[in-house]
Amino acid sequence: MATFLYRIGRWSFLRRRLVGGLWLGVLVLAVAAAAMAPAGEEEDLSMPGTESQKAFDLLDERFPRSNSQGAEARLVFRAPDGQRVTARENKAAVKDTLGSLDGGDQVASTTDPYETGAVSEDGTIAYSTITYAADAVDLTEPTKSALEDAVDQARDAGLTVEIGGSALDPEEEPGGTTEIIGVAVAAVVLVLALGSLVAAGLSLLTAFVGVAIAFGLVSALAVPLGLTSTVAVLALMLGLAVGIDYALFITSRFRDERAEGSEPEEAAGRAVGTAGSAVVFAGATVVIALVGLGVVGIPELTRMGMGGAGAVALAVLVALTLVPALFGFSGRRVLSRAARKATRPGSERPRPAATAAGRPGLGIRWARFVLRRPVPVLMIAGLGLGTVALPALSLELGLPGDESKSVETTQRRAYDLLSDGFGPGFNGPLTVVVDTSESGDTRATTDLVVKTVRGVDGVASVGDPVLSRTEDTAVLTAVPRTAPNSGETKDLVHAIRGAVSGVEAGTGAGIFVTGTTAMNIDISEAMSDALVPYLTVVIGLAVVLLTVVFRSVLVPVKAALGFLLSVGAAFGVLVAVFQWGWAADLVGIEQTGPVMSLMPILVIGIVFGLAMDYEVFLLTRMREAYVHGASPGEAVVNGFRHSGRVVAAAAIIMISVFTGFIGMSSPTIQTMGVGLAAAVAFDAFVVRMAIAPAVLALLGHRAWWLPRILNRVLPNVDIEGEKLSRRAPASTTGPDATVPQHPVGRHRR
Repeated sequence: MATFLYRIGRWSFLRRRLVGGLWLGVLVLAVAAAAMAPAGEEEDLSMPGTESQKAFDLLDERFPRSNSQGAEARLVFRAPDGQRVTARENKAAVKDTLGSLDGGDQVASTTDPYETGAVSEDGTIAYSTITYAADAVDLTEPTKSALEDAVDQARDAGLTVEIGGSALDPEEEPGGTTEIIGVAVAAVVLVLALGSLVAAGLSLLTAFVGVAIAFGLVSALAVPLGLTSTVAVLALMLGLAVGIDYALFITSRFRDERAEGSEPEEAAGRAVGTAGSAVVFAGATVVIALVGLGVVGIPELTRMGMGGAGAVALAVLVALTLVPALFGFSGRRVLSRAARKATRPGSERPRPAATAAGRPGLGIRWARFVLRRPVPVLMIAGLGLGTVALPALSLELGLPGDESKSVETTQRRAYDLLSDGFGPGFNGPLTVVVDTSESGDTRATTDLVVKTVRGVDGVASVGDPVLSRTEDTAVLTAVPRTAPNSGETKDLVHAIRGAVSGVEAGTGAGIFVTGTTAMNIDISEAMSDALVPYLTVVIGLAVVLLTVVFRSVLVPVKAALGFLLSVGAAFGVLVAVFQWGWAADLVGIEQTGPVMSLMPILVIGIVFGLAMDYEVFLLTRMREAYVHGASPGEAVVNGFRHSGRVVAAAAIIMISVFTGFIGMSSPTIQTMGVGLAAAVAFDAFVVRMAIAPAVLALLGHRAWWLPRILNRVLPNVDIEGEKLSRRAPASTTGPDATVPQHPVGRHRR
């Protein structure tokens, strides 16, 4: 691999105008395709095969004029203090409001609270449900404006009116202030790490090119592939983070090779052949982990994984080709000021021994400290991460509803009004679907179901059934006594399903419990069930890949256990912030609740690949030194000498980018930002820079041991570039020129 990538790097450097022109053309085409493509549609979260999804599909079949998962608005009316909503003036205002909506564009039906009994016992609160024939994202601006105008009309009459439901849910758009701040922090870190504005700008430019192309492709393919705004934001987040990091790693290696005395085109080839090999492997692990999200069976999660994987793959391609091409355009300006002075034309290049003179860098001093005290470092770091991970034992999964929104939103205020007037269960009613197409006698079966459901403890009320036109399907609504996201409601759904199973057995009818609340419960349980198998697959993959790369048994095991620690600590942070409310104000969380159901598996998939980034970039230099004769301790120091600062800078950049997305209003993106930022911080600074060197110090030569049978069977991917070291002396012209005969990363004497 190293030899092939070496040729790509040299070719890209020497053919920089062609490479730059090709990427510019791809960028223009992607942006043009995105501009001409129709806007994508947001889709409700679904999971085929679950009982709730089967019920939704049945409702769409038996009630073709309605949309079982269409947009819904709940208008909640509260009378002025000391009055009742049933008073003549207030009642007239409510009816006028609903009358202005009834029959409007996209409105399927409206309910009259005085006819349906949707008035609180004290007579102060009433609610009406407006059902739309289209999904929330398909509602037109005139439809939304008509809803808001009707509400304003009722408010002018003296009523308090709030709008709940999905009709006014905003679509998340990337590009907010916090993301810009995150990128700005990344730029500052790049300048400090590289000591060159040109080098920092090069890393940012290439990352932006990859992100722009990925974002354009996601936008262009949104309609045919059903990609949502969340997919676009994830592609933006990952593309920025890994794009900057990959460019940083290759740029840093290029500068090292220049300091070793290589000519620019030679340094570009060697940088792509060595650091580029690590980039390919690291990117491949991220892609595999993200694509693997499809096995969970949730279409939205599959699309998120594919979108993120595409952005990462583009970042790898850009790093391997556009980055070395820009080396050619930037010339000596990509080097730091000190290096430019030392390598100016006609001057003698500094000898490596001379550049190493003086006080060792922070990375070297830290590595030597860990080598002297591996046991205390290992215990403190391990126990610290274990402590942070403890809250993960209380992890609860769920999907956010109106209760998780800010109290400044009308949806949250509507939720609170309904809870005050009718109980929290009215915010999450359950829908029971009775299919008698195979059994007949719909009315008798439905009456039996109503009686059975009413007898289940925890059910506040059961509405009158509604029959389909063919009278072979009935739908009824059951209202729980508890809030949608509570554990009691989850138990109630299982209790109802258990109770009606007897009716199914006795009548032959199909009975399904569905609704938004039941769907969320089904998805959360499916995600919980898939968590351990997915984690097992990811850990197994990590061990196999790292065994191939480092030709060691213990190094992959150490890496996998470290990954578990960092993921566990990240889950602990999610529970502490989103469930317990610790430091919630700092990230704008006003209401605690269960952690997003998608987050654990999504965080595992993304962090797995990112953790392998740091493992590969840090340990590649260590193994490179070890195979060239360094002692285990010297190899650890060598790894930190060459990669410690770069890995630290890359981690800070990635944390900054992820933190920048915490300020978005989408709970999915907000939770993802906190979880990924915490996971990267723990993995880079605790696991890879403290636990890893401590374990290697304790293992010594055994860390790099590989059984003979595995040594014969496993392919040699040559990620350290050993084959490059055995090539003949390089000529300075032509893309196929060979490299000097000195070990990669070793000083010539």
